[in-house]
Amino acid sequence: MQRLLLTLRFDGTRYHGWQVQNNAVTVQQILQDAIERVTGFRSPVIGCSRTDAGVHANMFCCTIDTASALRGKAMTAALNANLPRDIAVYRCREVTQDFHPRYSASGKRYLYHIWNTSERNPFWENYAIHQRRVIDTERLNMAAADYIGKHDFASFCAAGSSVQDTVRSVKSCGISREGELVTFYVEADGFLYNMVRIMVGTLLDISAGKREYDCIPSVIQAHNRHAAGATAPAKGLILNRVYYDGPFADIEI
Repeated sequence: MQRLLLTLRFDGTRYHGWQVQNNAVTVQQILQDAIERVTGFRSPVIGCSRTDAGVHANMFCCTIDTASALRGKAMTAALNANLPRDIAVYRCREVTQDFHPRYSASGKRYLYHIWNTSERNPFWENYAIHQRRVIDTERLNMAAADYIGKHDFASFCAAGSSVQDTVRSVKSCGISREGELVTFYVEADGFLYNMVRIMVGTLLDISAGKREYDCIPSVIQAHNRHAAGATAPAKGLILNRVYYDGPFADIEI
């Protein structure tokens, strides 16, 4: 058996996240269906992360163990021929048995898109939330900088998570604007359940004048989900990059 690392992109609009569910269509299920058609076996697929319904990915890493002779571009082409238009594998490579797409990862980078103008844009309808109130990106950038560092992010973890250790290290974080499109970016060694969406929701509260620009340190110190803002909608979120160190550092987007 050979372990293959598949790197894919997907539009999460039609799916209830990555993880297989009993009563909903997910990205993992669709990928497993394609693998079974190509190889003749329903191989388990292990992903680098869970994603919520409606969340997208520009780089999502997953592995399969297979006896198929297909490798590299041949496997990529075969899978893409059996996948819908909103899921695409763009790389397949062999990795050692000790590689795990989640536990071997050293960090991830997420983007969150906001269409910031009075009129909606149908081309961004599934990939950004619409905010009419003008966002002061310069001031909000200063607020977002307070997320950077090693903190206990319990205030930014949705209820229902079973994770015991809520300490994470945020390496970079900020806000940028290109015309009407505002993008929040954050890179960390790991993320809690809904962490990025709650971070965005808190920043949107600040932007709307519901919170002070210097409130984030006190929200972090509260260690209480109720201290943070609302969970921003899923459709604006994109898993943009997964990072690996050591012998797997050459895995590129």
